[in-house]
Amino acid sequence: MDVIVKYFSDFNTQQLYEVLQLRSEVFVVEQDCVYQDMDGKDQKAIHIVGYVNDKLVAYTRVFQPGDYFKQASIGRVVVSPKNRGAAYGQKIMNASIDYCKNQGFPFIKISAQCYLDRFYKDLGFIATGEKYLEDGIPHQAMTLEF
Repeated sequence: MDVIVKYFSDFNTQQLYEVLQLRSEVFVVEQDCVYQDMDGKDQKAIHIVGYVNDKLVAYTRVFQPGDYFKQASIGRVVVSPKNRGAAYGQKIMNASIDYCKNQGFPFIKISAQCYLDRFYKDLGFIATGEKYLEDGIPHQAMTLEF
């Protein structure tokens, strides 16, 4: 998987459409969750995109400290349903974590869907605080310190 780091302004319309289509396919349709995916925060985010043979297969968005949480954060972690089982989730998350490390961010906070607890713990995240509902889906705060 080829990983590319982009600012919002680096996307052409086709690339942006592919990202929004993938996020909608998974977070709205597959997870049957009606929520506002285009939340006005993409313009501040750093976008980590993963391609295989020029096809978008994985994505995250990263926020610098203070842009979403007080700490750096990673969100909208998604892998195309057609491309699951090839460790693209781990690869895109490792690329996102590496980006944060390279920027000198000492701490990452995420709002993780609870069913992905083991996935994030395997990456080094630790659950913090109580579980809560976000858009009708159980979530928990998790952190990673370097």
